[in-house]
Amino acid sequence: MGLDNTITDPALKQALETSQLARTQAIALLDLSSSIADPTQENQLQISAQQKVLLAHLAQLRGSHRDAHLGARATKALTAEARQEVDRLHLQLQNLYYEQRHLQGEINACESYDHKYQQLPLIPIEQFLEEHPEHANADEVALMVARIDHEHAERLALEEQRQGLLKKKQGLIADNKKRKDDLANLDKDLEKFIDAAKPIQKTFEKVV
Repeated sequence: MGLDNTITDPALKQALETSQLARTQAIALLDLSSSIADPTQENQLQISAQQKVLLAHLAQLRGSHRDAHLGARATKALTAEARQEVDRLHLQLQNLYYEQRHLQGEINACESYDHKYQQLPLIPIEQFLEEHPEHANADEVALMVARIDHEHAERLALEEQRQGLLKKKQGLIADNKKRKDDLANLDKDLEKFIDAAKPIQKTFEKVV
């Protein structure tokens, strides 16, 4: 019986060959023993020689079996280690996928967020670049930062002007109040003067 051509492992092929030799030797030994009706010393020696050959094949077959068993155990251990490594890498990959989805969600949230700076009444880009040509080659982010800084500076200047006008207004209000107070005091003085002049007026009226 020929060996299966699909078997390519050298150790397994050697074990199958040894098994076939042991089987053939066992059949030959049985045939030899059955054919001898009256065993002689020569026949006994021949049978003993055939038995030694069979035992040698069996010993070799047991050795192959032991090696195959040890190899299977080693392969099983390596397979278990490889499976653990695959499981570890798979878990790590799952964690990376989770982190990727989380970061993508954060990015989407940031991109869709209604930023307050987008609602600022900034001057048009064309006007800004015309007034500040040094930002002509700036990227979108740098250009937006420059426009916001410009708006901030403009508002600070306007606030400074407003504070100046407010102080001027307060000064004018204080001056007006002082003038009103002065006029009120003048009215009181005039009334006192008129009251004081009434006796003199009556005297003149009597003389006339």
